[in-house]
Amino acid sequence: MSRSFRTVALCLFVCLFHSALVSAAPATFEAAKTQARQQVYHDRNDDGTFYCGCTWEWVGRSGGRVDHKSCGYQTRAQPNRAMRIEWEHIVPASLFGQQRQCWQQGGRSNCKKSDPAFNVMEADLHNLTPAIGETNADRSNYRFGVLPGTDYRHGQCDFKVEFSDRAVEPRDAVKGQIARVWFYMHDRYDLNMAAQQQRLMMAWDRQHPPTLWEQERNQRIGRLMGHENPFVTGERQWHLHYQNSGDGLRANPASPTSVKAAAPNARLTQVEQIIGNQNSKVYHLPQGCPSYHRVSSRNIRWFDSEAEAQKQGYRKAGNCR
Repeated sequence: MSRSFRTVALCLFVCLFHSALVSAAPATFEAAKTQARQQVYHDRNDDGTFYCGCTWEWVGRSGGRVDHKSCGYQTRAQPNRAMRIEWEHIVPASLFGQQRQCWQQGGRSNCKKSDPAFNVMEADLHNLTPAIGETNADRSNYRFGVLPGTDYRHGQCDFKVEFSDRAVEPRDAVKGQIARVWFYMHDRYDLNMAAQQQRLMMAWDRQHPPTLWEQERNQRIGRLMGHENPFVTGERQWHLHYQNSGDGLRANPASPTSVKAAAPNARLTQVEQIIGNQNSKVYHLPQGCPSYHRVSSRNIRWFDSEAEAQKQGYRKAGNCR
């Protein structure tokens, strides 16, 4: 083999190896933020933050400094966070975390340490978007809704938050994208979604079809993650009481604290588990309880038995047959 041939072969191997590294899905939230900045949103800082449409200047590996004048933004209460870009989970980490056993045993920090599937969900690029830190904080883990009587709180930013009702309404420009990310996360990781939220997301999906940027974003992320969002491409359509595929959980079978794990002691699957409402301290059985699918996702707590629910101070719903 000639030296020139060996040189070319070595260069090709290095290039392919580097390409594989660059295209690998991120393993952690920190890695995801860096990939999102460098390979998804690197050329989008002049097109606006998610909730407010403000431009920003990139700073560091994954951060940014917001230009308030570009969108008429006014700080509500947190000047430091109002100045910087943060990476928003469109479906909050607490929503998918609370549907994992690890969360019940120690919250987010415990999930990050003990649940590989949670780390995959937390690092899923389809669910990440750059937002002003203060709107990220104000959005918290509140449900999405329609708030016609709520005033704006951030200057000219078209973003409403109702703290007393724990609800937010985003600008029309991103409602469709929110719906399709919501469908994707619930379908891929087999998350429970209240019927009321399903109806809202279905309406937003119909009213606001994918924009050219949403389609481009989907393709960029698809190259990194190894799969696109099928609700953006049109391969899948959400309908009321949609049956989740759980593709993302099957891709990570080693998750020891997944509520869907098939343990030797016959641990129940998420579909069979008892749903507790953390707000009312009432639990619902998968059969015979009409409100089983009506519990708001932010209030859900899973139990493997009635005895476990009762031990935690919950009582059976009165409308269970």
